[in-house]
Amino acid sequence: MRPDRAHAVPMLLTVAGSMCSGKSTAGRACADLPHLAVHDFDEIGVPDGADLRWRQRSMEQWLRRVLEYQSAGVDVLLLGQSPLGEVLATPSAVHLDGLAAALVDVADGERLRRLEARDPGRWDDAARRACVGWAHWHRGHAADPRHRQEVITTDAWPGMVWNRWTAWTADDPRWTVTVLDTTDRSAAGSAADLRAWVVAARAHRTAC
Repeated sequence: MRPDRAHAVPMLLTVAGSMCSGKSTAGRACADLPHLAVHDFDEIGVPDGADLRWRQRSMEQWLRRVLEYQSAGVDVLLLGQSPLGEVLATPSAVHLDGLAAALVDVADGERLRRLEARDPGRWDDAARRACVGWAHWHRGHAADPRHRQEVITTDAWPGMVWNRWTAWTADDPRWTVTVLDTTDRSAAGSAADLRAWVVAARAHRTAC
């Protein structure tokens, strides 16, 4: 059943994934959904040397913008590389009325093929390993909040509030990340999968 906008809880739909998973392409297919703003995290500009602290500090910037949409009763689909744990630990996350999280993933070989097709000759072995390693970490994090927490908590932006979730376990109902695998899906199929997730998440929205 479609939620009544007069009583619906505005929400952030956060979609993470390592490079070349297909999240940005799929996200564009949701732009025509009513009362939904679709944004790519990198719209704010990515400076040279952007690092963990930059990403976490920038998430706070994004959440403040999401809260403006929330005040207007508009949901936000935010596509980037920030995992659920970072979103939850961002200072302004406590003011979100609703939240749903997804991971757009792809098999390692296909990710590397897409990476080379997108930027031929740009990526050396170290960069390719880093991309695949980050994807592996995302998978573990999506399944279990205890998975190698130090990857995002060590040398983090000082504003982060990690104790909001770091004691949670995989069976905690508050830790739910839907994984959408684009490996054997066409661009249109992947877009349809993400769109279906957005529609379902909005229909079954719950407060933070």
